[in-house]
Amino acid sequence: MLKPRFPSLCRSYATRRPERPPARFPDPLRNSPNAIVTQLDRDKLTFIHRPPPSAPSPFSTTLNPASPLLRPPSSSSDPLPPLLRPSAYAPDPDRLSKEDMEKLKSLRRSNPDLYSCTKLAKMFGCTPSFVSQVAALPRTLRKAFAQRQADKVGAVKAGWGERKATLRAIREKRRQYW
Repeated sequence: MLKPRFPSLCRSYATRRPERPPARFPDPLRNSPNAIVTQLDRDKLTFIHRPPPSAPSPFSTTLNPASPLLRPPSSSSDPLPPLLRPSAYAPDPDRLSKEDMEKLKSLRRSNPDLYSCTKLAKMFGCTPSFVSQVAALPRTLRKAFAQRQADKVGAVKAGWGERKATLRAIREKRRQYW
């Protein structure tokens, strides 16, 4: 057999990919061996009746369901499963009375430096976030308190050495680029 002179000019591949014809799945209703097919000529209707795959069980009727989820709740004292979270074993905290809430607010407003949210939360047996919601400082006191906190932080930063101050400044600059 002769080889072509210019192999690069010859087409040696398929121009289109072969496509698989669409799948023709058999009809499960018509191909079932137990199916009873009834044709009605006048309306051109087809009725296909398939019996259930297994015999009915006496335990799966609607009067006596097999699934324990479908059964009515039993009145016997079955032990309950253990609780999932350890916090579920703790009793719910007692609600603060109106007098305690007023006292909490007055202490927080009188001296926010001495009576911080965490200290008041320990005194009254609640969470610091609850204290900050119930006894939130007015805006003027909040700004003054924030300024005092910033002054404290500034005093601490003034005591830093050159190396620590430089590293913190680099870290702050890096955060700006995030």
